[in-house]
Amino acid sequence: MGGLSGRRDALAARRREPEGEPHGALVLLHGRGADEHDLYPLLDLLDPERRLLGVTPGGPLHLPPGGRHWYTLGGIPTPDPATFLDTVPRLEAFLDALPVPLERVVLGGFSQGAVMTWALSLGPDRPPPAGVIAISGFLPRVEGWPLDPGRLAGIPVAVAHGSLDPVIPSQFGKEAAETLESAGADVLRLTAPVPHMIDGSFLEPLRELVARATAERGPVVAD
Repeated sequence: MGGLSGRRDALAARRREPEGEPHGALVLLHGRGADEHDLYPLLDLLDPERRLLGVTPGGPLHLPPGGRHWYTLGGIPTPDPATFLDTVPRLEAFLDALPVPLERVVLGGFSQGAVMTWALSLGPDRPPPAGVIAISGFLPRVEGWPLDPGRLAGIPVAVAHGSLDPVIPSQFGKEAAETLESAGADVLRLTAPVPHMIDGSFLEPLRELVARATAERGPVVAD
């Protein structure tokens, strides 16, 4: 118990089917110690018309104090390199196996899930997603995984962070927003006087971002 059990198994996930053919996908990554069930209710809140395939995968690691994790803590903003670099290709493979191309996926996450969202959105040799939602996270600094903020130039990006967050201070959200703005991303900054959580005031602007990021395209046509 508390080891790295399940590292080579397929990622657990919950899937919410769209109404009709999907116009894209919304993938949400949970935070440390949660699981694939945690952000599932957000799928209907952020895509109430069910235009998109909704997916909430679970992290591959089972670590103290419980729940699923994407990587072992190594500090802020420095995830443990070994577990981080082990998880990245598994999450890449998961996204690549979706029946929707990544450029039509809105990728988002909370806390550790936001860190992995940045890793996949800004990492090398990856197509940019349709949109990004990063809540209460930070841009990861991991040797061997360079980030290229320019990959999101022109892409809708939401950076949301509680100003009273004692776990990941809000300065890391501010840094991410400023970095992406400087690189030409279409950044939406959201703040609220709350601790490490998803505040209800974030939901409406995030719903609008999801709709805008996926609005101009018709249903995905299977090959």
